[in-house]
Order: sequence, then C-alpha cells, then structure tokens
Amino acid sequence: MAMTMHVDIVSAEEEIFSGSAEMVFASGVMGELGILPRHAPLLTQLKPGEVRIRKEGGEEEMYYVSGGMLEIQPHVVTILADTAVRAKDLDEKAAIEAKERAERELANKTSEFEYAKAQAELAEAVAQLQAIKKLRERAGRS
Repeated sequence: MAMTMHVDIVSAEEEIFSGSAEMVFASGVMGELGILPRHAPLLTQLKPGEVRIRKEGGEEEMYYVSGGMLEIQPHVVTILADTAVRAKDLDEKAAIEAKERAERELANKTSEFEYAKAQAELAEAVAQLQAIKKLRERAGRS
C-alpha cells in the first residue's frame, strides 16, 4: 500500500475535493510542483491552470484553478482558489468566448487598469483551454 496524504481543494464557493492522494501536481508561480507525502512545508502562489491528483491505485483526477494559494504540510496539502472546477466540467465554448473578449479588450485598451484586467482574463481563459486540451489527450489514451 502506497503512502498517502490528505488533500483539500477549496474555492470561494465550495469544497471541491477532500480525500487521500498519493501525489499532487500543480503549477506554482515559480514552476511546476510534484508533491508526495512527507514533502517539506511550503506556501506558494498558484497560477491559473491544472491541478492533478493521483489517488490510491493510480487513478488521476484533474481540476482547474484560477490561481490561489497552495499550502503543503508533511501529510496535508491545501489549495485555496478563487475558482476551482473539475476539469471535465469546464465549458470550452465559454472559455473561447472569454479569450476572444479579452483579446478585443487588449486591442482597445483605454487605461492601464483595463489592460491589466484584460491580460488576467486572457491568461485565465487560455489556462482553461489548456486544461480542456490535456483532459481530452488523457481521455484519448485511456
């Protein structure tokens, strides 16, 4: 039996995952993280993107987070995100529309604030589309 740790993924609206995992993969602002039980304590920001949880037995679940904070303790991993969604529940059409809208806003910027907001919206939409693409690729291998 493999060693496990407890993982919680919580958004502003709800707890989206709570359970045991053998490994967690996430995108920190300083790079990709692979987290195993007994990992050294760490607190870091997450960038928008995919979080993968490898559960006991090797089954993997994918989630999309819009950014947030990742806290690692030796036997507990907590992800606090503004938005967290199961990757299979992402709406590709809405993500494409958000990407196109953000690109239009970037082209028509009128202030630094609007430009920064449009950049953030574009990064989030692109991250969602990448998560959808990865989910499709994994489903194709199964």
